[in-house]
Amino acid sequence: MISESWLPFCISNWWEMRGPGKLEVWKMGFVNYLDALKLQEKLVSDRKLCRIPDTLLSLQHPPTYTLGKRRTDHNLLLPVSELKNIGAELHYTQRGGDITFHGPHQAILYPIISLREIGIGARNYVEKLESTMIELSSLYGVKACAGQKGETGVWVGERKIGAIGVRISYGITSHGLAYNIDPDLKYFKHIVPCGITDKEVTSLRRETATVLPAEEVIQEQLISCFARLFGYSTVTWKENPSMFSDHESID
Repeated sequence: MISESWLPFCISNWWEMRGPGKLEVWKMGFVNYLDALKLQEKLVSDRKLCRIPDTLLSLQHPPTYTLGKRRTDHNLLLPVSELKNIGAELHYTQRGGDITFHGPHQAILYPIISLREIGIGARNYVEKLESTMIELSSLYGVKACAGQKGETGVWVGERKIGAIGVRISYGITSHGLAYNIDPDLKYFKHIVPCGITDKEVTSLRRETATVLPAEEVIQEQLISCFARLFGYSTVTWKENPSMFSDHESID
C-alpha cells in the first residue's frame, strides 16, 4: 500500500524529474555480484520513492552461481567447498526462478522500473524480457523462442540461450535477464540450469553463422531491443558510473 504522506510528493516529483518514456541506462562493465545486489536494493528503494527514473543496469559478473528464493540447493551438482577450485561463488537471492550461472561473456540486464507507471503486469513483463532476447537473437539469424510451460527463459530448439529471474516489490522490478553471448559453458555442467533436467545450454556464438561484433555492440543492441519493446522514447546513458556515488548508505 502507498502511504498518503508521500504520494503527492512522489507524483509531482516524477513529472518534474522525467518525461514519459525516459530510461536511464548504466553501463557498468564487470561488477561483483554482491555489489550489484546491494546497488539494486538501493535503487529499488529510490525508485519506490520516485527519486530516480526507470533505470537499467547493463553489466557482467565474475563466475557466480545464484539461487532464487525457493532455495533449490540440490540443483547445485558439486559441493560448495569445491566452488573456489573452479573460480566461482554462490549467492542466495530473493528473486524468482531456480539456480543459474552468471559469468564473463554474458550480457546481463537488471531493470529497476515501475510496472505501474508503464501499465503492465508481471506476466507481461516477463514476456517482454523474453521478447528482448528473442529479438536480439533474430539480428544474428538465430530463431529463438520462449520456453514451453514450466520452462522459463529463451530457447533455441532444446537449448537454452537466455535466463530470466525477477523480483517485483510494490510494482518495482529488480534482477532480470542473462543472455549467453559466448560464456564458458562448462560452468553450466555443475548445475541443473533453472531446475530443468535433460536440457542443454547454448550461446549466440554457437548458434549463429554470423561473425559476431564486439560484445559491447551486442550489449547495446540488447539494450535497444529492451527500450523499444518497453516503449521508452528517450534513453540516456551513464558510462561506467560510480556505484557508490550518492549511495554511501549501501554499506
